[in-house]
Amino acid sequence: MSEATTEAGEATTEAGEATAEQGAPRRGERADAARNRRAILRATEELLAECGAEHVSLDRVAAAAGVGKGTVFRRFGSRTGLFQALLADRAARLREAIDEEAAPLGTDGAPCERLLAFLDALADIAEHHLSLIAAHERACGEDKFDDPTYRGWHAHVSALVRELRPGLDAEFVAHMLLAAFDGELVRRLTADGDWTRFRQSVRDLADLLVGQGK
Repeated sequence: MSEATTEAGEATTEAGEATAEQGAPRRGERADAARNRRAILRATEELLAECGAEHVSLDRVAAAAGVGKGTVFRRFGSRTGLFQALLADRAARLREAIDEEAAPLGTDGAPCERLLAFLDALADIAEHHLSLIAAHERACGEDKFDDPTYRGWHAHVSALVRELRPGLDAEFVAHMLLAAFDGELVRRLTADGDWTRFRQSVRDLADLLVGQGK
C-alpha cells in the first residue's frame, strides 16, 4: 500500500471521527432519546426555513419539538451546537459514502474522480440546505474551521489533493476548494437558481488547482 493511499485512509477515518461530537447519535441510545434528537433537529431545520437563523433559539426549538429546554441544552449545549449537529446529520450519507468502496465517492474510485464527486455532493448539500450552511457559519464564527464536519471534509479533500499533486500544499488547496461553499457566497452566486453553473464552476476551480495531476 502506498504512503498516499495510507494517508487517504487515515484522513477518511479522521473525517468520520471528527463528526462524533456533541449532538451526534450515540451508540446504545435509548429509543426515546433518539426520537427526541430527531424531533429537535427537524424542528431546528423547520424554524430555519420558516423564520431565519436569527429567530432560532433553544426555547423555540424545544417548544416546536415538544421537549423541555433542558433536553435541548443537555444534548446540544447551544444554538451553535444545534447547527453543528444538524449539518453533520444532513451530511451523514456523504460521510458514509466516502468510507465505502463504491466509486465515484468511495475508495475504488480514482483520486480525481473521488474529488469531483465529493465536490458535486457538497453542491447538492448546499442546494438543499443553504440556510443551514449560512446559519452554521454565522454561529460558529471564527471557530468554523474547527467545526467537526468542516474538519472531516477538509481532511478528505486534503488527502485527495495530496494524491493528485504531491508537490502542492494540500491543506491550503483544500481550504480554497471548500471556500467555494461559503454560505453567503453560494447564496449570491445562485440567486438566479442556476445550480448547474455553480457545480461546473466548482469543478473548473478544482481542475485549475489540481488538474495537472490527472
